[in-house]
Formats: sequence, structure tokens, C-alpha cells
Amino acid sequence: MELAEFMGLRPVPCAGLLLTLTRRCPLGCAHCSTSSTARGEEPDAEQLLRFVRSFTADDRPEVVMLTGGEPLLLPDLAYELATLVRAAGSRSVLLSGMFFARGGRVPPPVMRAVTAVDHFSASLDAFHEREIPRRDVFRAVRQVLEAGIAVSFHLVGTGPRDPYLADVTTAIRREFADRVPMLVNEVRPVGRAAAWAAAGTRRPTADRALPCAMAAWPVVAFDGAVLACCNQQAVDRRPVPGHLSLGHIAEDDWATVRRRSLSSPVLRMVRAVGPAHLYHRHAPGADEFGYCAGCRSLPAHPDVVAGAVRDASGLVGELLDREAARTQADAGPVELLRRYGCPPYADLVALPTITTVTRSP
Repeated sequence: MELAEFMGLRPVPCAGLLLTLTRRCPLGCAHCSTSSTARGEEPDAEQLLRFVRSFTADDRPEVVMLTGGEPLLLPDLAYELATLVRAAGSRSVLLSGMFFARGGRVPPPVMRAVTAVDHFSASLDAFHEREIPRRDVFRAVRQVLEAGIAVSFHLVGTGPRDPYLADVTTAIRREFADRVPMLVNEVRPVGRAAAWAAAGTRRPTADRALPCAMAAWPVVAFDGAVLACCNQQAVDRRPVPGHLSLGHIAEDDWATVRRRSLSSPVLRMVRAVGPAHLYHRHAPGADEFGYCAGCRSLPAHPDVVAGAVRDASGLVGELLDREAARTQADAGPVELLRRYGCPPYADLVALPTITTVTRSP
């Protein structure tokens, strides 16, 4: 499964599922969005396995992303989950910080887990390179490629003008002869980066719809809670805002989580028009918090919630949700990453059909 394929599914409600295997990580990267620790927190492994066993041939996500922390600290669990995912007819993606790559070798338990998934994504950025040399990451990634697994790089920089991004994307294209696509993001002021990273200046125009694709795929968090949003501030904070809570893996199965996500009028409207437009329609002037913070604050604005329920209940809301997802999916993964990633590098998601990267002046 190639990077562009599963990123193309990102706006489609419940087409994917994110599973946090652990919050632990042996690396101490200064930008870590999850604030991972050496001790960490993690869902109950048996509950995770039981949740994935609830997939059926007729009711399952198309793709499951195994993430963390560092999921390959639990290679046996990653292998079991990937095997169950495949048996259900779904595909799996694993994102790793490459802690194991020192010396350029992939240990057998890690390779067993990696070769069980359908796509492997390696994190690489200036922060990771302080802990694992680039040459070692490249050598390990080449072993994964030689094992027949689709590979991508997940890169992070400080913005479009970051010289590191220009350097590393050029190095990857040269090293792997344009065989390995890249997802390029900008550092966000969350997790460890909250103390030093600048908040983005992009703010949506509230008088037009701006759908939220990040509320499309349910997320199993470090404590087993299931959320409708992958924004790290929503994932980490408790209690979870009511409209973003989809249950808990100790009590709920995939069918229940999927039904709650697809039938929620508030989530339908967040996915279809975005929270800023909801405020604009139902409580003009109330959204002083921004896009994501405004979404998390929706329970404090009952008039906005009531408006969403009126607008998106029943078949009309279902159609609106589906049409918004179709429009975004038809636009393709490059357009999605121009909005959510680092725009000048968005076309690197679609290697080998990319064009020359142009950066902002």
C-alpha cells in the first residue's frame, strides 16, 4: 500500500483507524507531539487485540495505522495486530521513529513486525537525526524495501523555508532514486514543542466551509479511549469533549465506534463544513479560539451544537457528510497535504509522479 493511497482515504469517515500501541519511546526528540516518555502509558494489549478482532468482512476500516510513542517497542503486539488486520481484509501502516536503526541493522523481532504490515513509514527530521544518524536510517529503510514492503518517510521541519527540508528531501530522492514518497509536515506547538514552536498564522475564513478531515478516522488513545479527532491536544486531554468521544476499547467494538462516528450530527458538520463555519452560522463572534480549539470548545456553546444537530440529523446530514468526503477524496492526497502539511512539498506524497519541488521565496 503506497503513501498516496492511504492518504487519499484520509477524508473518508471511518475509512481508517489510528491505534496508539504505547506512549513510550526511547528517543527524546524536542518536537515530540505526543510528549512520549521512557516509562509511558499504553492501552491494554488484550483489549486492543479484542477490538481489532471485532472487524468483520462487511464492517472494517480500510486501513489501520499503528503508532505511538514508538510502536516497535512492542514488536510482537504490532505483528499480532497487523496479522489480525490483514485477516479481516484491511491493510496496516506502521509509523516508527527508527530507534532500532543504530548501526543500520533491523533486529529480527522488528523486521518480523515490519514485514507483517502493508506500509512502513520512517520518521526523519533534524530532531531524530540528533539521536539516529541519517545514514543508519537510510540503511535500515533499504532493508525494509528489499523485503518487499512499501516505504515512505514522514518528515518534519519548521516551515517552507527550512533549509533542512530542502536538504533531506533532496537526499532521500537521490538515495532511493525517487522510489520512496514523503509526507512533509511542519512542527506544531503541541507536546514538547509547545514550549518553543510558534503557532501557525493560517486562520480559516469562517464565512465559507472548510471541512475537517482530521475528524474522519477514529483514534484509540494511550488510555484506550476512542476519539473522533487526531489533534494531539484533544487526544491528550481528559475529559474528552462529548462530541469527540466515541467510547473505549474496554467496552466497545469497531461497529459501535463506527456507528457513533457516522451518525453524530456534530461530527458530520465538523467534517463537512468545519468548526469555524459552524460558529459563523450559529453564534457569530463566539469563535475567538481558532479552528481546533474552537472545535474542542463546542460543548460550551449549546446554540452551536443545537444548530449542528438541526442541520445534520437524518438522511440530509448523512448525504452532506458523504458528499464532503467525496469532494476531498476526489481532489486527491496532494491537495489534502497542501492544506494539512507543508504546502511546497505536498507533491512528494505521490512519487514517482512528482514534479520539481518549488519553495516559497
